[in-house]
Amino acid sequence: MDSSNYLKIKNKIPSNVNILAVSKGVESQEIKTIQNLGQNDFGESKFQEAFKKQVILKDLRQIEWHFIGRIQGNKIRKIVQSFKYIHSVDSFEKLKKISNISLEEQKNPFIMLQVKLNNDPTKGGFNPELLISKWREIQELKNIKLTGLMTINPRGLTSKENLELFKKCRSLANSLQLPDCSMGMSGDWEQAVDAGSTWLRLGSLIFGQRS
Repeated sequence: MDSSNYLKIKNKIPSNVNILAVSKGVESQEIKTIQNLGQNDFGESKFQEAFKKQVILKDLRQIEWHFIGRIQGNKIRKIVQSFKYIHSVDSFEKLKKISNISLEEQKNPFIMLQVKLNNDPTKGGFNPELLISKWREIQELKNIKLTGLMTINPRGLTSKENLELFKKCRSLANSLQLPDCSMGMSGDWEQAVDAGSTWLRLGSLIFGQRS
């Protein structure tokens, strides 16, 4: 783990950009180390693994947990119970289910809708046209706080191509009057910042490569 790397990026980014430390595959002790430097937002993509860490680190009350993995229908209740932020809602059906369960659980999670801005078969997400056509219906759902959009660029793009896709996401978020964009990872975070990201999902840059 390279905490100097973390501090370097923290000092480099604008004050309106948040770092989400992606801690999947990372031991609780390492989360503690980064949290001591003032990092309170941590992203997990597997519920079971995340839940174990939440139990171990329950005394660190400043930690905010973000779910960033693919959402399975049978795990939605557990995700709603355990995460304040959900970054990876990739369909209207799942969003509706999150809304219904949040109402039952008396929760109000912050939601980022995952959008698919190119034809990458390995990625899920709302088609932008569908999102716009469903927008009124989406806004009527209860017990969720729609705060932004999330996107994952395909691997192997040039810096310029990354920037263009991120700009599309920012522009779509602006048109829907959403403040947040969860975009940019360890390999393309600089282009994401240039395009207007407000949440950078950084894993290997902070914690090093995981097996």
